[in-house]
Amino acid sequence: MTDAMLRASSKLFVLDTNVILHDAGCLRNFEENDVAVPITVLEELDRFKKGNEDINFQARAFLRRVDELTGDVLSAEGTSLGDGLGSIRVVLETGHNQRLKEAFLADCPDHRILNVALTLQQQETPRPVVLVTKDTNLRMKAKSFGLTAQDYSTDKVESFDKLYTGKRLIEGLSAETVSQFFTSNGQVPAQQLDCVTHPLANENFILRNGSKSVLATYKSADNSFVRIDRLSASGVSPRNAEQSFALKALLDDDLKLVTLTGKAGSGKTLLALAAAMECRSRYRQILLARPAVPLSNRDLGFLPGDIAAKLDPYMQPLYDNMAVMRHPLADLERLPKVQDLLAENHLEVTPLAYIRGRSLQRVFFIVDEAQNLTPHEIKTIITRAGEGTKIIFTGDIQQIDHPYLDSLSNGLSYLIDRMVGQPLFAHVTLEKGERSELAELASNLL
Repeated sequence: MTDAMLRASSKLFVLDTNVILHDAGCLRNFEENDVAVPITVLEELDRFKKGNEDINFQARAFLRRVDELTGDVLSAEGTSLGDGLGSIRVVLETGHNQRLKEAFLADCPDHRILNVALTLQQQETPRPVVLVTKDTNLRMKAKSFGLTAQDYSTDKVESFDKLYTGKRLIEGLSAETVSQFFTSNGQVPAQQLDCVTHPLANENFILRNGSKSVLATYKSADNSFVRIDRLSASGVSPRNAEQSFALKALLDDDLKLVTLTGKAGSGKTLLALAAAMECRSRYRQILLARPAVPLSNRDLGFLPGDIAAKLDPYMQPLYDNMAVMRHPLADLERLPKVQDLLAENHLEVTPLAYIRGRSLQRVFFIVDEAQNLTPHEIKTIITRAGEGTKIIFTGDIQQIDHPYLDSLSNGLSYLIDRMVGQPLFAHVTLEKGERSELAELASNLL
């Protein structure tokens, strides 16, 4: 097959800026198809290349990669992306599409990118041209002009309904099987529970037989199920089976990575903080981070005061949860205790923007609101883990604040999907809200 025939049978993908800022390595994921980068995208990347946030890293990495690929001169035909891959080219604006000009009076980067895609669609006919953007509104605009537009879905999980929950309910066990968990040191070989098929490492089970039930976790190293006894940490006791599973995983030093998901009020942050305080003597430091501080387009700079004053609004959930740990129903004054920990550097609230380059040794690291992280940001955080470090990600994957992420493409969903079955990893989905009757009602109805 000639080069012309190969080109005609492939697609031409036009990239929006947000795809590159989401994944600088996206060029590897278009197989034999060609990639076009509008000059407007390079102009926008220029604004993002300076800074310490993840999007700044992505911009710099992409620009360096394109520079390496293109050499001294980039022709209009483009240059190869490598063996088995297509080519990349930068497209200059060549006049305005009349329909686009009539539809949108305002000139903006989105419309310039759309204009390039429409021009290429006319020039490349009958070759398929696809605009790839994580901007839902831009996709809708492109479709209204008859242009195929798609989300960048390489790092999306297959289905929300198929996402691993970390637990299973098994009913109809014999009374003798359930009794074994209370007569054999709480551990039962997997061969004696043939009703449980294909258990995964650290998967949790609710095993029932009529009125009797037991909570258990599968340990792949021993190929056995281990009973979960009633636990408590820093005065916090689980109120349901899922919270028992979560607390067990949080207190297990052999598990270096734990993810907790669930709706507001299900106890994710409280359990993580309670576990951190319970086992703080085994760790050099407790680290708490929330991506809402620097990882969005907002920065700490707009808040007055020094770094402590700027971080204070983001520490309020910490104060609230620490108060619950001492007296669930009264005496909410726990600030002196928190301040003592901060002063002694046993507790640190850190902006995630400055996590790159650090090596975290013997740290209990809690990352709250992790559903607003991209897959690359998740990877960046985990690769900071040194010896003896445990990392906890908590979040509600149904409540995404990031403009270019959803329940399938966010970093927390991606992490859960990729880590299933790993011996160092445990996940629990918390389903029932325990904050208050009012909070549960609002979560279900509003």
